[in-house]
Amino acid sequence: MTWFPRRADRPPLHEVGEHPDYRFSLANERTFLAWVRTALALLAGGIAVVQIVPDFTIPAARHILGIVLILIATAIAVTSYTRWERRERAIRLGGPLPPSLLPRLVGGGLAIVMLLALVFVLLEAVQGGR
Repeated sequence: MTWFPRRADRPPLHEVGEHPDYRFSLANERTFLAWVRTALALLAGGIAVVQIVPDFTIPAARHILGIVLILIATAIAVTSYTRWERRERAIRLGGPLPPSLLPRLVGGGLAIVMLLALVFVLLEAVQGGR
């Protein structure tokens, strides 16, 4: 039984290459789990921003921040398994690890969230000072 559809041109992972040193496979798995934890933390943060943070004077500011955090969490969750599998395949074949855009996505997405939060807080301070 397979939970994720496999590309027809790729054999199952356990049939590829040689069995690697288990330490490399376990390290790859720990990295996958770290991405999953990051996605869960961002999801919780997005929900918390919408539900707990007081309203800004800017309409929908909390929802904008929450939605961006949840979208980043979703992107991590969707791509983390594929990232794990590509690296596991490379380890088994003795090849180089494939590049990943995931760290850039997370860094860029969080920078956007931080800039939005800064703008909302500054606008709140300016409007609240009137």
